[in-house]
Amino acid sequence: MTDRPIVHLVDDDADVLASLVVALEASGYGCQAYASGHTFLAAVAQSPLGCAVLDIRMPEIDGLAIMEELRRRSISLPVILMTGYGDVALAVRAMKAGAVDFIEKPCRLEELKDAIDRALALKAKADAQNPVDAAAPRVALLTEREREVFERLVVGESNKDIARKLDISVRTVENHRARLMEKIQARNLPELVRIYIRFNSKPISPEPFA
Repeated sequence: MTDRPIVHLVDDDADVLASLVVALEASGYGCQAYASGHTFLAAVAQSPLGCAVLDIRMPEIDGLAIMEELRRRSISLPVILMTGYGDVALAVRAMKAGAVDFIEKPCRLEELKDAIDRALALKAKADAQNPVDAAAPRVALLTEREREVFERLVVGESNKDIARKLDISVRTVENHRARLMEKIQARNLPELVRIYIRFNSKPISPEPFA
């Protein structure tokens, strides 16, 4: 995994998208590019980290509709909207809908970077205030094996028990445990349990795979 801030870029103009990726990655950001809003929404559920820069006028689903869908899905992702049109009314709607900023195209790189940094700062502040809710997107990054170890840890199984039941070594369990704790950014086991309860509708039982 990269430590660079993640910026989701959504624009149906391939040239604009490519130039933004090059410019932002050269400035130290990690970019994920999408040519449509639907592609973005399908992918972001698996990696809802960082912030999003959306073109406000796109076919099929526009930037405002994407914001509404993110809210409907309870995906907390700061959004910056861009448009090539000087539409004040649309800008007002965007800001009222919760956009961090509204930028006209073609935008200056420094202006866009400033907006991205503000969005990322807001996300970091919100995550710090509510670390359990902030863990949701990070849980989505766990591998299948890490999820198995996660579910057994929160029911109180020891590393030895997990190793035996999953037919892997204790050292492998320890490695998975360390990685999942790092990914979720849980400080200790009690916090890991709170995160599990918050984002898993199944009751915790001594035998989650029975």
